[in-house]
Amino acid sequence: MLKRNSLIVCLIMDFVGYLSFTLPVLGELTDLVWAPFSALVFYLLFGGKKGAIGAVFNFVEELSPGLDFIPTFTLMWIFRKLTAEKKSVTILKTATT
Repeated sequence: MLKRNSLIVCLIMDFVGYLSFTLPVLGELTDLVWAPFSALVFYLLFGGKKGAIGAVFNFVEELSPGLDFIPTFTLMWIFRKLTAEKKSVTILKTATT
């Protein structure tokens, strides 16, 4: 349940980040408020070194004009999911040999 909820949070955060495209001039101004908030949520959601690096990338991406289309939260969720499954397979292989 928690994994599904974190995906929903990621999708919502990416969607809200996309909303600035709907406001031609005001959109970039709203990014001044959204970028630090988004970066903080990113770090709190993912944590650790990867979360910190991702939060900086997310902050720069949100402040840069025209880059709001990158689904940073969802990409990180997919990355975590794939690396977690890879670790699980490695652990299972080690345990069975």
